[in-house]
Amino acid sequence: MKKALIVSLLFLNCIYVSYSQETTITGSVIDEFGVVLPGTDIIIKGTTKGTLTDFDGNYTIDAPTDAILVVSSLGYATQEVPINGQTSIKITLVMAAEQLLETIVVGSRRQGRTKLDTPVPVDVINIAEAAINMPQQDISQMLTAAAPSFTAFTSGGGDLSSFVSQPSLRGLASSQMLVLVNGKRRHSSAILAGNQTGTPGPGVDMRFIPSVGVDRIEILRDGASAQYGSDAIAGVINMVMKKGTGEFKGSLTAGAYTNKPGYDDSELTADERDLNRSFDGWDGQNFQFDGNYGIAFENDGYFNASVMLAQAERTVRPSVLSLERAPLYDEAYLTNNRTETNGTPIITNPELIAAQASGDANLINSLQTVQGLMSARDIEQIDVASYSGLPAKTNMSLAFNLETPLTETSDFYAFGDIGYQYSDAYSCFYRRSAQADRSSYDLYPNGFRPQIYNDQYNISLATGITGMIGDYDFDLSNTFGTNWAKYGMFNTWNASIGSGSPTDMNLGTHSFLQNTINLDASHFYEDILSGLNVAFGGELRFENYIIRAGQEESYTAGDAGVITATEDNQALIGPDGFPLEDLNGNPFIDEFGNPLSLEYAGVSQELVKNYALNCQCFRGYAPENEGNNWRSVMAAYVDMELDLTENFLVSGALRVENYSDFGNVLTGKFAGRYKIGENFSFRGSFSSGFRAPSLQELNYSHSYTFFVDLVPFDGTLYPNNSSASRALGVSALTEERSRNYSLGFTTKIGKVDITVDAYKIDIFDRIFETGEFDASSSPALEPVIGSGLATFRINGGDISTQGIEAVVNYNTNLGAGKLGLVLAGTFRENKFEGVNLPDLNTNLTDAELEENYVSRSLIGQFETGTPSSKIIGTLNYSVGKFSAMLRGTRFGSVQTRDNNLRTLVPEGTLGYADQFFTPEFTTDIGLTYKFNDTLSLTVGGNNVFNEYPEILRYELRSFNLYSQYQQGSAGAYYFGRLTITL
Repeated sequence: MKKALIVSLLFLNCIYVSYSQETTITGSVIDEFGVVLPGTDIIIKGTTKGTLTDFDGNYTIDAPTDAILVVSSLGYATQEVPINGQTSIKITLVMAAEQLLETIVVGSRRQGRTKLDTPVPVDVINIAEAAINMPQQDISQMLTAAAPSFTAFTSGGGDLSSFVSQPSLRGLASSQMLVLVNGKRRHSSAILAGNQTGTPGPGVDMRFIPSVGVDRIEILRDGASAQYGSDAIAGVINMVMKKGTGEFKGSLTAGAYTNKPGYDDSELTADERDLNRSFDGWDGQNFQFDGNYGIAFENDGYFNASVMLAQAERTVRPSVLSLERAPLYDEAYLTNNRTETNGTPIITNPELIAAQASGDANLINSLQTVQGLMSARDIEQIDVASYSGLPAKTNMSLAFNLETPLTETSDFYAFGDIGYQYSDAYSCFYRRSAQADRSSYDLYPNGFRPQIYNDQYNISLATGITGMIGDYDFDLSNTFGTNWAKYGMFNTWNASIGSGSPTDMNLGTHSFLQNTINLDASHFYEDILSGLNVAFGGELRFENYIIRAGQEESYTAGDAGVITATEDNQALIGPDGFPLEDLNGNPFIDEFGNPLSLEYAGVSQELVKNYALNCQCFRGYAPENEGNNWRSVMAAYVDMELDLTENFLVSGALRVENYSDFGNVLTGKFAGRYKIGENFSFRGSFSSGFRAPSLQELNYSHSYTFFVDLVPFDGTLYPNNSSASRALGVSALTEERSRNYSLGFTTKIGKVDITVDAYKIDIFDRIFETGEFDASSSPALEPVIGSGLATFRINGGDISTQGIEAVVNYNTNLGAGKLGLVLAGTFRENKFEGVNLPDLNTNLTDAELEENYVSRSLIGQFETGTPSSKIIGTLNYSVGKFSAMLRGTRFGSVQTRDNNLRTLVPEGTLGYADQFFTPEFTTDIGLTYKFNDTLSLTVGGNNVFNEYPEILRYELRSFNLYSQYQQGSAGAYYFGRLTITL
């Protein structure tokens, strides 16, 4: 009996060992009509190990012989398939009663909600699936193409704005949208960049996250400050990173822009029609490699890594001003009447001297004209144009996502990325030789075009432990992020230093650091009504913003234009015996016509030539701009969701935050959803929100040059703790506060899913920048700013935005293939509700002060400067080895409002050069052919019919030729992509 028992135990043990060993399982996944299902998720139950089916619906996975495979695909019921020792399994999925069953993480701390089941609108963009046919390569541009409420603006110029692609949700600023990665707060850029809503602010630069490492993106289109804290006024974007293992996926993409702008010649003046307005041929050539691979651990953990390497050349879209508006030379240059500071003549037109020596009268006359000298030097007007366009970039980024068990009830996780970006951008008007105060015959005899560049380093690392303590799920994490940006300018100089000035300068560096500690806990009570989920937690965040000065020559005033007496009573006369002249040819003489003199040797000075100081065209950051500013933030929240019945859900949240630099904030949210039958739900929400002024907004300062009708002006943006702000009476910045209302419905009609949501967001004390104040409008500023101009950041006014968002999804089988249709649109109205005008130390009337406090152009940029509607229709079809994507996007109209009264053309009257831009339509195409299990080829394009926006009206055609706020001015882009799967 004992022997029999021992033999039996040995036999059972052998069976157990054989069934616990891993084996390789192959097979395919199809639907009930026999159509293969590529991209189907297959996961070993109870683990994170899994794979995806290929284009032919085939899969291979290593799993224990007694394991269970969990098989899921969008629009189909999830199925569990026991292996039972099999090595080949063909799986058939049945279309689910409810499609689009993505489980939502963002917006609710209860797991298991789907996008049709949430009380607030959430979009889910499957980046891993959609990317193969998309022309766009970085995440922000992918979201712009897929989600109507999302935009990402990249400036074609504008100094620092070229370096960050500013994201926006629901027509609000990038700083009013919170970005998460795997549910953890992402740090913003150190760069305070311009955006499509008019006022520069910080934003998260998504280009540092390799798109190949992102599984899906969730867009919560609802105010969520009570759940996530500051910045979530417009909503939240959560990027969920990949967890897949055992498969390498790499792609190589190459593309370029056709650079074939089109416009109606009737929109140009006679002079402009003679100018070549574009560089013929392709530009913006770019190459990008993406790779992703995951490793499975024996303890069911995983490590998934992604890499992105990219390089792009500039796109060049010149704005060529007529000779009459922007002459390259002035009369003094043409006639050799320029002088140095000490009165020595400067020969600027040696061609004229040679012609005079030869006695050629026709040539002499020609060389004394702008066009004649340009022709002699083989210069066309396009050569001295101002350029805008996408900057040249080099990007490198490495990201990872890791999770591994610690104990039976807890796991350790970590994710992060490290990246580098070099950008070489356009930001400056062409400096013409006619501009005597900032040109140099020695360095740049025909003028010059300064260009700004930027080096950025970005690091993010999140670590944490998640698991169970008693009945509660917990998540303890630390998230660190930093962005470091160094600025430089080449092809420039500091005119006040003279020809010894460097022509490539370090302008300074900015850095932003954020470290966030979170502890979150939640529990679902099944026996309270139909279920109650309780979540609560706390947050401790530290932030640091640093500005460091650039090299001295980039911000100093030299003495190249100054005469210092070398003897007592030294007369200001030149070597020709005549009085010295200023830049405009005016002699330094008294009322009797006698030369002025300097009384004391070595002491008395006179500014003879008022050469422009600082680096052209972007002043370097000076010691007075430097800062090293810290703050801490503490927060606590409670978040509950209660199913009153199976059909009636209510949720609420409260959050309190304390900022070390401006105090406490309490926000709340209430939301509900009511189901009528299986396929229809009403939903709605109300919330209060806030956005704390960022450290960048609180502490940034800089001096700058701007142009009005091509005339340069120098000004300074002062922080609110400066002596200039105190002199004017500008108060400290406070938080932006908001109220958010939302009401909508979701329904399913056959194979069609529909969501429609209306919303209204009221924002109080929104942060703006003032117009320019000078000593004449505010005498109290004169001791601080002298003859300069001053601007400030202020809580300038109240705004609102309201709109309707709709999404329609349809998925079906068509012939032997699979068809997916998505029609999504947003219709929005932005409104500036009024100025919050304080008492300031000015001599302006209330009307004049109001106009300068928040300018007409800023209000116009917010209200009508971005499309009030955006409609996207996308068709996806796959059959056999082919898959295709066709997308059409309609951008609504925009309208610009001018800020300066000017003489209008052709009317000849005084007025504002406002302009209305009609709606635009663009088309994207992607076609993929899979040669085998390893290799596929994708070709296609963005804006394939080369649609450009309307050109700017004559008065506004200076730096840019086109409006940038619809589809931009890059034109048609075509690409090819090789994808390798191993």
